Amino acid sequence: MSHIEVVILRELVAREPGFVSGAALAARLGISRVAIWQHMEKLRTQGFAFEAVRARGYRLTGRPAGLHAGLIEALLKSRRRDLPLIVLDRVDSTNDEAARLLAAGHKTPFVVLAGEQTHGRGRFGRVWHSGANGNLYASFAFRPSLPPQRMSTLTLWLGVSICELITNFCGLKAGLKWPNDLVFAGRKAGGMLTEARIDADQMRDLVFGLGLNVNSPARAWPGDLAARATSLAEQTGVPLDLNRFAAALIGRVMLAYSQFAEGDHLERFADAWNHHDVLRGHPVVLLQGDRRISGIAAGIDDAGSLLLRDARGRTQRFSAGEVTLEKVI
Repeated sequence: MSHIEVVILRELVAREPGFVSGAALAARLGISRVAIWQHMEKLRTQGFAFEAVRARGYRLTGRPAGLHAGLIEALLKSRRRDLPLIVLDRVDSTNDEAARLLAAGHKTPFVVLAGEQTHGRGRFGRVWHSGANGNLYASFAFRPSLPPQRMSTLTLWLGVSICELITNFCGLKAGLKWPNDLVFAGRKAGGMLTEARIDADQMRDLVFGLGLNVNSPARAWPGDLAARATSLAEQTGVPLDLNRFAAALIGRVMLAYSQFAEGDHLERFADAWNHHDVLRGHPVVLLQGDRRISGIAAGIDDAGSLLLRDARGRTQRFSAGEVTLEKVI
């Protein structure tokens, strides 16, 4: 999409539900009013609808239902021209697409968004159901100038930041299930997957991926997921503006990454994690291959490892594993 069309959308969105003068748009962009009209007609073909009133101008009356790169850029509060957005209707995996772009030398940071994934995946290579149901699949690519050992808490910190965004945007309190699940009352709404390439002690690049169920209706889940999955729309009772949410998410993740890189997150990380931790204080089971460890979840340590207190009161630390709440009979 052209810069002109992004500016037109930005002005229309900023004035909603009011009008924007065609003359004012022409003056701002240094083009004729006829050219403005031509760009508006091009936007109509992309799913936008406008009302035009003589002596008042244009106003936005309809938007595309799916992800739209220009609209997301127009909605970004931080108008970063150094943050390319790659928006796809369908892709095998946004993380894989980001990895391909990194391998091809694409400048970082950048963001890959998709409305559907054909081979979405989570931890341990598990399939992530990624249908075209108004959900959001996003990957953020970086080349960190940070030692690899510092990255152990990145996913956790970004998870905290996304929970805070959901609270501000939706009025919902999301929970975090160590290490990478976003949940509501035990039902999963999202998952995070961070992947990195490391040479010796040097990190080459990093991709943070997020699959988030935004607008999926309850009937959209396959039978085996119906009792375990949920979406933000199901929790709020109303569908969300997908493009507005995507813009807010991008702004939040980029800010959180910057805070992490500078170390500005350290002072409040532990308290923020504890606020959203759904495991803390509960009996859990941790699986590591064939090994099964039971204990009471006691939060995380400074390296992001899960703390478990055993029956003898001893605290153990685990940096990896699959954890579930233990059923008490």
